[in-house]
Amino acid sequence: MATADRPHTSDTFVLGADAVVESLVRQGVEVIFAYPGGASMPLHQSLTRYADRLRTILPRHEQGGAFAAQGYARSTGKPGVCMGTSGPGALNLVTAIADARMDSVPLIALTGQVGTSVIGTDAFQETPIVEVCRSITKHHYLVTDANDIPRVMREAFHVATTGRQGPVLIDLPKNVQLTQIQPDYDAEMRLPGYRPEPRAVKPEQIAQVAAAIKRAKKPVIYAGGGVISGEASAELRELVRKTGIPVTMTLMGLGAYPGDQPLSLDMLGMHGSVYANYAVDEADLLIAVGVRFDDRVTGNVEKFAQHGFIVHIDVDPSEINKNKLVHVPIVADVKEALVELNKVVEPPAAGLDDWHAQIARWKSEDPFAYDETYSGILAQEAIAELSRLTAERDTVISVGVGQHQMWSAQFYKFREPRRWLSSSGLGTMGFGLPAAMGAAVGCPDAVVVDIDGDGSFLMNVQELATCHCEKIPVKVLLLNNQHLGMVVQWEDRFFKGNRAHTYLGPVHHPEAAGQGDGISPEARYPDFVGVATSFGWQAETISEKADLTPALQRLIDAEGPALLDVQVPYQEHVLPMIPSGMTVRELIKE
Repeated sequence: MATADRPHTSDTFVLGADAVVESLVRQGVEVIFAYPGGASMPLHQSLTRYADRLRTILPRHEQGGAFAAQGYARSTGKPGVCMGTSGPGALNLVTAIADARMDSVPLIALTGQVGTSVIGTDAFQETPIVEVCRSITKHHYLVTDANDIPRVMREAFHVATTGRQGPVLIDLPKNVQLTQIQPDYDAEMRLPGYRPEPRAVKPEQIAQVAAAIKRAKKPVIYAGGGVISGEASAELRELVRKTGIPVTMTLMGLGAYPGDQPLSLDMLGMHGSVYANYAVDEADLLIAVGVRFDDRVTGNVEKFAQHGFIVHIDVDPSEINKNKLVHVPIVADVKEALVELNKVVEPPAAGLDDWHAQIARWKSEDPFAYDETYSGILAQEAIAELSRLTAERDTVISVGVGQHQMWSAQFYKFREPRRWLSSSGLGTMGFGLPAAMGAAVGCPDAVVVDIDGDGSFLMNVQELATCHCEKIPVKVLLLNNQHLGMVVQWEDRFFKGNRAHTYLGPVHHPEAAGQGDGISPEARYPDFVGVATSFGWQAETISEKADLTPALQRLIDAEGPALLDVQVPYQEHVLPMIPSGMTVRELIKE
């Protein structure tokens, strides 16, 4: 249908489905990842009438579409939108919805639903998706009156993108989609009790923090994903410039401060740097900004930073004193709080030369490192080389979950926010490829690379088809060790090396001796090059160190989607490691 034939004003009768899509357009949505089915067909028919203003991308699985919407949201800062049909289609969105909730990602999930007359009768492809998702959404709707659609759509975007961001589910019965209405796109929102406006920063609290910085001798800034979602990276950098305080970041916070700067302590926590963990343990002042004191950061939370004065700044009041009692709790917009602090802050009175020197010694003694004499290719080496080759280019990195995720966090140097996409809170395997797909759509001028493990990659491998058909130039650096590497590491450390269904190949192979990985080339399965090329991708595999740099360069320079399968050993462990629930005193270095 031509643009002139579409409904745009409230004095025209339109289908409920058209009101949904028109609302998306009015909210500035440019792309939706949507998989059709019987209960969502009217919505898809409407999407065809808006094809010149709203791009619809057909994923090959609803979970892939929802993670693509997340990748779009995480890399652009705009809300991501996905859609599935009722029953199994809606249920396939659940993992990604929970993932968005854990990582505070603004996601709008639309689902078709059976007609209102048969809801509750176990109709074909009926599931009560609102009830299923009640505890994993920021808000949720079952729309039973088509006249509510414009208001509900406005509310959904408002809720998803304000305060602590998160996913909103809108369930749309088929008969509601087909009802004729006169939409009021300016209908007043009805959100009683929802107060997303950040509390005003209290000057006396800012003064407390400034005074604490002034007297500190061993201060550390602990920055999380809230700095990135709050668009406060520039203010964080200004605070560091003014005070000289070193910065450590959570897995979600990577890129909030440049990882290649001298005052970066890199990542903190279970697989964080030795120097970050030591610094936080000895800090006399810890300024926690946009974090939630996650267990993978704190270990034994009672002993975490127990000698320091702790300031916690976060937009979400429920996070304050939830996991860790703090001395100065500040509930406020992170950006606003840092702006106010930067107006009055002064460097520590005693100077930080001794503290900087101590940190430099820790960095020198225990850097992130790998065995550079290994004759083949190690995963860490491949990631570090990719980081070097893309240092001057706008690059977005997504990952699956496992060892490759932690090595990427350790060895890739992130310099800007929203260039690191990781399923951090929920830890969802299969995240990497579809998230990269969404990021490549949202950031068409960037190089987008999914650094993945073979286990994670296979979980949403069908999105290779989407990338080919939609001409989405995702690059995949596949670190192929034929195992569920992180589980293998825990088997080695805590279960005497007993292999309990963590080998992904087709036949049993003996444990390796020496430096080889014990897996013959013919036993490596599947043939990832064959899989990728069958989907229209450029693909190659390597195992020799001399081939690494030129193969990575070909991957980066490929015009369309491309995959590089790098054969790596499975015996490598992600180090350092603080065992779950332990402290820095139990840190494992080798």
